Amino acid sequence: MQRFVNDPDYVVEDMLKGFVKAHGDLIVRSETNDRVVQYINAPVEGKVGLVTGGGSGHEPAFLGYVGKNMMDAVAVGEVFSSPSAQAFYDAFMAVDSGKGVACLFGNYAGDNMNVKMAIRKAKKQGVTVKYVTANDDVASSPKETKEKRHGIAGGVFMWKIGGARAALGGDLDEVIASAQKAVDNTRSICVGLEPCAIPAVGHPNFEIADGDMEFGIGHHGEPGINVQKLEPAKDIARKMAKTVIDDMEPEKGSEVAVLVSGLGATPVMELYILYDEIEAYLKEQGLSVYKVLIGDYVTSLDMNGAALTVMKLDDELKELLDYEAESPGIEV
Repeated sequence: MQRFVNDPDYVVEDMLKGFVKAHGDLIVRSETNDRVVQYINAPVEGKVGLVTGGGSGHEPAFLGYVGKNMMDAVAVGEVFSSPSAQAFYDAFMAVDSGKGVACLFGNYAGDNMNVKMAIRKAKKQGVTVKYVTANDDVASSPKETKEKRHGIAGGVFMWKIGGARAALGGDLDEVIASAQKAVDNTRSICVGLEPCAIPAVGHPNFEIADGDMEFGIGHHGEPGINVQKLEPAKDIARKMAKTVIDDMEPEKGSEVAVLVSGLGATPVMELYILYDEIEAYLKEQGLSVYKVLIGDYVTSLDMNGAALTVMKLDDELKELLDYEAESPGIEV
């Protein structure tokens, strides 16, 4: 494995130093915890504070969604590992302006545990924290137990919607409600073509054979729905779109936002090839595409693959999706 690293055991520390230097107009490293990065103007007076967090290796998530009218701070974990409860707590305290804190993160066991520990600690200090978990990955659990699903690229829409509601003056309950509405109307699916390798390990911890693809693969290499023979892009795209739409069951005539994210090693060219057929399928189902995001939004180190995320829209979600924002990972 050939990588641009100094010491494989310190890739997160080295990445954080470079990331903060590159985006110093928007973010700074916390003075109290070097695993917390915050918006340069946080806490924003009179506004609900917004925090996210998760394991490293998914850049620009989660760091990339801290900024103006987006998240106010992020707790940073090791590669594919939850941030500590202390990091979440310090992030909460860094962004609280007296209006409470909304924590918007992906539905994974470690993150859930550490966020809840941090919330209890913050409560003792008089800081109210409420949370929403993204659970958009339709492959990670059946529809009947969708509350167990993991959060993947759909988190981008949750962060954008929650950030906009807070920026518009929403109170804590209103921010939570808008973020939850985004989650409830969002579905995602991933397809992996080649595995990723954690730098400290030095080799992939799972395999995808040449000529195969893993349909529904997780962002850490969790097994998908099944292993299939690799097909032309148009067929893969239609399968991905059908999977999320069948699960969502949107009414004909609905407007949707679409995100197609590479998983780290996927040429952007190929994402556009997928999108061409994705949009065609959505239109065949009577859906209208309102907004499209294509690029690397939530990755998985050097995995070759793609994530498709679709969010069904109404007037509220459209307004919040369009509201101005600026962060390293997204700008509207």
